[in-house]
Amino acid sequence: MISGGPLPIGSNADIVAVRQQVRTAAVESGFSLIDQTKVVTAASELARNALVYAGGGQVSIEIVEAGRRRGLRLEFRDEGPGIPDVDQALTDGWTTGTGLGLGLSGSRRLVDEFDLTSVPGEGTTVTVTKWAR
Repeated sequence: MISGGPLPIGSNADIVAVRQQVRTAAVESGFSLIDQTKVVTAASELARNALVYAGGGQVSIEIVEAGRRRGLRLEFRDEGPGIPDVDQALTDGWTTGTGLGLGLSGSRRLVDEFDLTSVPGEGTTVTVTKWAR
């Protein structure tokens, strides 16, 4: 895990800090500039979702290896209201807010592995992995 533990997501300043930490870890992992941009964008969207829809949360950033591959695994957790219909929430254009409805579905397209678990009334965990090419 990077930086000794999960990073808080409780303000816009925290989202900036998450972006910086993810970019640093992506550089350390040997990501191309394009893949750095993809994983930072996904992290930014997921952190913003935790802030806007759950009132905050945290993210763990981990450099992972599988054989000769290196990558980043990001786990976003919140204790917000949860997502009642995950399939609907992953549909392009669907939103309960004022955005474009591309946060979750767009983030899923930017990474190699995407897992979302949500329990209404308990919170949501989104785990994404991006591998260096």
